[in-house]
Amino acid sequence: MPVQPELGATVTGLYVGQVRQLWPGKPASAIGKLLTEAPQALTETGFTDDQQADLVVHGGVEKAVHHYAAEHYEAWRAELGPSADGFGPGRFGENISTTGMTESDLCIGDRLRLGSAVVEISQGRQPCWKLNAHTGLKTMAALFQQTLRTGWYYRVIEPGTVRIGDEILRLECPNPDWTVERVTRARLDPGLAPETASFLARLPRLAPGWAEAFSRKSHRGFREDVAARLEG
Repeated sequence: MPVQPELGATVTGLYVGQVRQLWPGKPASAIGKLLTEAPQALTETGFTDDQQADLVVHGGVEKAVHHYAAEHYEAWRAELGPSADGFGPGRFGENISTTGMTESDLCIGDRLRLGSAVVEISQGRQPCWKLNAHTGLKTMAALFQQTLRTGWYYRVIEPGTVRIGDEILRLECPNPDWTVERVTRARLDPGLAPETASFLARLPRLAPGWAEAFSRKSHRGFREDVAARLEG
């Protein structure tokens, strides 16, 4: 069913972090985001108070801001028990937390009013081993991938300022049949039909990196090795 363009939500948390050496013998990371009460200036590469360590796979104009639905945390706590007792907004390195807006409600290419800024959904998130290290759960990245509770990334169309309490309002929905959840499932599916991959490689407003990945997946016999990403 087509997604209605008037969908909206309210920012309940903003999180920023600095690059730090978190794990001995491992690369530095900025996954340890902290709640900030201060309004955040949003530029084409993200919040001015936020950092990313490895700009090859994190950050940049196509992944300027990571948004994670706060309601997912209840599911994680229910499924994982005591090991997830401390899970709550900000735990997975996201920049924005909301309720009432998930991967099944939003679509790739959706353009949204975020505070005084305008952003656009570029892709879902591919979890990596840093999520395992950060949460202390060796299978966290794999579980993220299996559940498709990954959150999504924004590119910034118009810079502006974002505050806790700001509304997020959808302005455009050019791909109503292709929710973030559906496209992320396809991106992470090793058995994706080549015809579907070929179609998604040309999906309007999809991040170039994911478009290129779908182009590779459109070739019969292509196999993607994800062990390094998930396990480190």
